[in-house]
Amino acid sequence: MHTDWRNQIIESCREQKLDIAFTSANTDHESSDAAGDVLDPEEKGFWRDHKSAKVNAIRTKTLIEQSDVAIIRFGDKYKQWNAAFDAGYCAALGKPYITLHAEEIIHPLKEVDAAAMAWATTTDQVVEILKYVVSDR
Repeated sequence: MHTDWRNQIIESCREQKLDIAFTSANTDHESSDAAGDVLDPEEKGFWRDHKSAKVNAIRTKTLIEQSDVAIIRFGDKYKQWNAAFDAGYCAALGKPYITLHAEEIIHPLKEVDAAAMAWATTTDQVVEILKYVVSDR
């Protein structure tokens, strides 16, 4: 959410004319936090977060279920529990996923990586994997 890694992958795939449709979780922090506000405003942050998390989960679960492969990014600045949850959901569905993260966080992600079909350290590696997957060779 906090870097342009998604755009890097999408632009590189477009430049290489790969026929791939991309979807994503909501990456606009404010609208993501407000996703449940349509269900009436809450005074306490916990209940606002709870409602918004559920509405966001509808989107994320639907997109994961409809996807052919997921790319799940872990950075070093935030804990990203939601990314770990998404990886677990992919694993439970038998949905292939690629993790994208630095070598420095291999250890805390060892179980997540063990269920992944690939682990990449750069967006270029992700693009090369996608290129191979959609190629007719």
